[in-house]
Amino acid sequence: MHLRDEGSAHANGPRPSLVVLRDPGRGRGDADPPQAAVLLLHGGRADGLEPPSVWNLPGVRMRPFARAVARTTAGSGVLLARVRYRHRGWNGDRGDTTVDARRALEELTERVGPVPVVLVGHSMGARAALRVAGHPQVRAVVGLASWCPPGEPVEQLRGRRVVLLHGDRDRTTDPRSSRELALRGRDAGARTAWVTVPGGGHMMLRHAAAWHSLTARAVAGLLELGPLPREVADGLSGSASQAREE
Repeated sequence: MHLRDEGSAHANGPRPSLVVLRDPGRGRGDADPPQAAVLLLHGGRADGLEPPSVWNLPGVRMRPFARAVARTTAGSGVLLARVRYRHRGWNGDRGDTTVDARRALEELTERVGPVPVVLVGHSMGARAALRVAGHPQVRAVVGLASWCPPGEPVEQLRGRRVVLLHGDRDRTTDPRSSRELALRGRDAGARTAWVTVPGGGHMMLRHAAAWHSLTARAVAGLLELGPLPREVADGLSGSASQAREE
């Protein structure tokens, strides 16, 4: 499925943080406006002030996820977009990726109004998605190989659904840290699911089809466009005590 970037620079201002890949109502006067949105956030690095290049590998890595989500939500009035980063890195207390994610959410709201949003982030992008989950339009977060340093805040997850997918062969981000965040998020009032991708690594190249399918089906289920994958549904319905006993 072909997706098209609609993220050109503003003539009299900075480039937008929101890059639209598919707008079901764009250019069709009789079409209904989008009913929901999915916002993708690719990975990056801990530090780096240079802007990502067009062929930035973390960004390229999210393209098959975008196509999978687009296929799964086709015909359902779902706008699909990605966040454009100003810098490649998180950059400590600056939290540049979080700033860009918040700006993209505000630009999305200005464009289509208060529609429900599902955030899908990988690694650094997952960390940013979790940080901005308290935005009024966000209903759920899907984190892929999430970067979850100790002490990450979870209060903003209250009332949200959070699905964290992590490969058990990840040597870049610790699967145990995302599981611990899922447990703390549940204690804070979120509905959380932590799902292992057997044999999966940080780059999500091993068993790529399983990553793409599980993510797309989770997004569709979170938007109530189809059933949730069984392992996701089981996690979201479980109690904190049950999760700790697994």
